[in-house]
Amino acid sequence: MASPTLSVSRDDILAAQDLLSGVVRPTPLEYSRALADRVGTEVYLKCENLQRAGSFKIRGAYTRMARLSDAEKARGVVAASAGNHAQGVALAGQLLGIDVKVFMPHGAPMPKLVATKAYGATVELVGTTIDECLVKAREWEAETGAVLIHPFDHRDIVAGQGTAGLEILDQCPDVRTIVVSTGGGGLLAGISVAVKSVRPDVRIVGVQAEQAAAYPLSLAAGKPVSFENMQTMADGIAVGLPGDVPYALVRHLCDGVETVSEEELSRALLFLLERAKLVVEPAGAAAVAHLLQHAGEPVDGPVVAVLSGGNIDPLLLLRIIRHGMAAAGRYLQFRVRVSDRPGHLAKLLADCAAVDANVLEVEHIRTGTTITVDEVEIGLQLETQGRQHCEEVLRSLRSKGYQLKFG
Repeated sequence: MASPTLSVSRDDILAAQDLLSGVVRPTPLEYSRALADRVGTEVYLKCENLQRAGSFKIRGAYTRMARLSDAEKARGVVAASAGNHAQGVALAGQLLGIDVKVFMPHGAPMPKLVATKAYGATVELVGTTIDECLVKAREWEAETGAVLIHPFDHRDIVAGQGTAGLEILDQCPDVRTIVVSTGGGGLLAGISVAVKSVRPDVRIVGVQAEQAAAYPLSLAAGKPVSFENMQTMADGIAVGLPGDVPYALVRHLCDGVETVSEEELSRALLFLLERAKLVVEPAGAAAVAHLLQHAGEPVDGPVVAVLSGGNIDPLLLLRIIRHGMAAAGRYLQFRVRVSDRPGHLAKLLADCAAVDANVLEVEHIRTGTTITVDEVEIGLQLETQGRQHCEEVLRSLRSKGYQLKFG
């Protein structure tokens, strides 16, 4: 059972669920056979990427804003977000008739920026991180009297996010393990309270991008600690400092917070696209990345992986698909020099075709300080069937005398 001294209780989450009735949709819990085959037990996907505004954030934002006094609502609200919280707050403001000001970092995904404005919020771009935006949001709060709707560090936010945990228990009563994408910790904390208060046997693990992993440092230190120099494609979970409210809950209730690499995130995103037919953003794929990273290791099932959001820029999606395919050994890129005479390029392409490598791009380089006048350097990008096929292609080309260069 959860300690009565914790700031958020199961009753708080049940009250939030009543408040959210008719506002949020109970998102689907989809069985993934492809993921189950790799993990070795039943695996379900909690599809918060299909929630209103594209992520779980509307749960906490609406709960917090609906409980404001009339005077507070009249002053408006301010938020700081890379996009998902911004959309949640903007949508809640539209539903509740509250003016919304949002500070977003430069480089925020365009679909998130456009959607936030479409919900009626005023958006200002500041800095490059959520933490910089939070500084500006607090300044705006002090100057105007607007109420700061923090993305994760408030008990109403945590209670709202925890309603996803209630749904998981209803949809998968025998769940044994829950894996949750984690940034500031509001979703992880809320799900932990909702689940552990009645099912303390359920193992709950948070997952962060290793290049924005403040929670492992903080849990080791026994207090929230900043993570410096974040560099991750997973903007939705790129939070440099855990909040006091979720941190206390996570430390007390969770079984651990682990990390995944950028390659693992892109590979998981590609896996979900190909095998589950689900579009998620990098942050939303973190839980699945963790399961793929530890595929084959013992885990108690059924397992539920929470897909926290699906708001991704199509241009970023294209880049991540390529990155994910490269990480999975589906792309092979190299340069090779051949004689600059008719037929040599055709022979190279024919040798690639002979081992079923599909040519995606060809680059001709005829000038360079190390290229002789009778040579041409060919840059090739090939599509392969995986790592084993990559090795087969390389062996075949080398056996034919090609000197391959990489990088």
